[in-house]
Amino acid sequence: MAEREHVRCLIIGSGPAGYTAAIYASRANLSPVEYCGLLSGGQLTQTTTVENFPGYPEGVDGSQMMMDIRQQAERFGADIRDGLIVKADLSKSPYLLTTDEGHEIEAETVIIATGASAKYLGLPDEEKYKGEGVSACATCDGFFYRKRTVAVVGGGDTACEDALYLSGLAKKVYMIVRKPFLRASKVMQERVLSTENIEVLFEHNTIGLFGENGVEGARLVKRKGEPDEEEVEINIDGLFLAIGHNPNSEVFKEWLDTDETGYIKTIDGTPRTKIPGVFAAGDVADPHYRQAITAAASGCKAALEAERYLQTK
Repeated sequence: MAEREHVRCLIIGSGPAGYTAAIYASRANLSPVEYCGLLSGGQLTQTTTVENFPGYPEGVDGSQMMMDIRQQAERFGADIRDGLIVKADLSKSPYLLTTDEGHEIEAETVIIATGASAKYLGLPDEEKYKGEGVSACATCDGFFYRKRTVAVVGGGDTACEDALYLSGLAKKVYMIVRKPFLRASKVMQERVLSTENIEVLFEHNTIGLFGENGVEGARLVKRKGEPDEEEVEINIDGLFLAIGHNPNSEVFKEWLDTDETGYIKTIDGTPRTKIPGVFAAGDVADPHYRQAITAAASGCKAALEAERYLQTK
């Protein structure tokens, strides 16, 4: 059996939180090892331009920004690896974690920065047409729908962002919104409602999809449960989901407290969890803000906490 590796600081996940934690942990001489998870660079690699991260007055491509932060961490000596952590034993220190290849790591401190994943509606048709017209990432797949007709499900900022992005490519964009209003910020609402090729279908629920070769249309219910409820069909070539996220906390749920959605609970606004030496940063512990800048900040805090924890041991 392979020898167990012993590390002072293990960082799990590689979005702004993970990479920033790696920068700080490296500079504090903690020799961090970071496992990137399923998506190197995290959710930001699936967006186009990031306009709200300080220091980029013209905006920056999401993937480029994550590469920049990663290089910064590597410059200070972070050991950044591909792979997933699939098992955790946090019953005693040093904590034992296992990768998808069966490699075991004993870690004196652990920073969980595993992020969150897009939610689906749970319709059988979503599975049926996955990759054939159903997507949870407008910026990844929008390109394939140039001059075609698409729909975005959701009414928040993400849904509006996706609809606006797609409106620049597609001939027409429907927004399928359950409520009679948009939840998005005023700026976003105004942009969407003033974009000619976006049509917002308020009080509509998606109940199914149809099509011979991939998605050709969606079945909707208008004003569900009301006396004037009616079924509607729209012809579309693609359906994009923008209805929120699930935190990637499964591996740690046995050991840590989470809220009803699965976000890891931390102590008093710090990245500390109820287990000493185990910290949570970024979207896996943030149901409220979910921004690159807040994730990066919490990664910084987690690394500083890890350094303090090791000093007091």
